[in-house]
Amino acid sequence: MNPLNTVAGTIIGGVVLAVILIIATMGNHLVGSISVLIWLHVLAGVTWVGLLYYFNFVQVPALADAAADEGGPGGAGITKYVAPRALWWFRWGAAFTWLTGASYLWHMNQLLDAFTLGMRTDPVNQYALTIGIGAWLGTIMLFNVWVLIWPNQKKVLGMVEASADAIAKGKRTAFLASRSNTLMSIPMVMSMVGAHHGFIM
Repeated sequence: MNPLNTVAGTIIGGVVLAVILIIATMGNHLVGSISVLIWLHVLAGVTWVGLLYYFNFVQVPALADAAADEGGPGGAGITKYVAPRALWWFRWGAAFTWLTGASYLWHMNQLLDAFTLGMRTDPVNQYALTIGIGAWLGTIMLFNVWVLIWPNQKKVLGMVEASADAIAKGKRTAFLASRSNTLMSIPMVMSMVGAHHGFIM
């Protein structure tokens, strides 16, 4: 059976390939709890932010075009089949990204320093300041996913009963929260990468 025929098979195949590459390259630097946490954090983050960009750059404009196309097929297929599945991966990707990121900071004894933006030391802990900016942006984004986007999308997609006014308000709230997350994702990624490599240089 070809593992590429299923999502689970593809993910398992990717993990197996990664382990083979570690063994083949004698990558001792890639093994250990910290490396696994970073790896899981990045994988979850790619899933989360990738879907965030899909929603903002592809699905929302496509649904607007479908609504404007009087003779077209409409967006029912997307809202019935694609959006609920994408939102499942989106919200759990967000949760897993935050949890693995917080676990990494805790394991490195930097969790409190990051969330206080490195201000607990003199001089300021620059690593904690930089990664802390990303951690706070990620926390706000996680809040938006679970408190603003997901409950309102359930109304919009008809997963829970809502009046026409509640659906219209839900669309706008979810849209603005999603766009805010897209905006924040840019400096968040800069801060996460910048903590190890510098913002610009």
